[in-house]
Amino acid sequence: QVQLVESGGGLVQAGGSLRLSCVASGSTFASYAMGWFRQAPGKEREYVAGVSWSGGSTYYVDSVKGRFTISRDVAKNTVYLQMNSLKPEDTAVYYCAAGPWGDYGYWGQGTQVTVSS
Repeated sequence: QVQLVESGGGLVQAGGSLRLSCVASGSTFASYAMGWFRQAPGKEREYVAGVSWSGGSTYYVDSVKGRFTISRDVAKNTVYLQMNSLKPEDTAVYYCAAGPWGDYGYWGQGTQVTVSS
């Protein structure tokens, strides 16, 4: 079992930055890929970024490439999403997920990110 707790969301002006954190508990964390998803009102959940268990492979949706960076610290059981040059369209609830690459089965409760124009 893996429990995930996100933090770091908030309100920021367009062009600003936020760093989301997701702390995982559970002995299998280190063997799982980790991902960040987001869901805006009225829209489907979107896969934003992912990192493999080793940290050697990453994925980004096209709309965030060059602005967001995903990383993980296995020693701290934590995965981060550094978000720079934020845009109003990045406004959403952001969720942390864990599991086999592309087949995430564990989810956090979400953290709200609001970007004002």
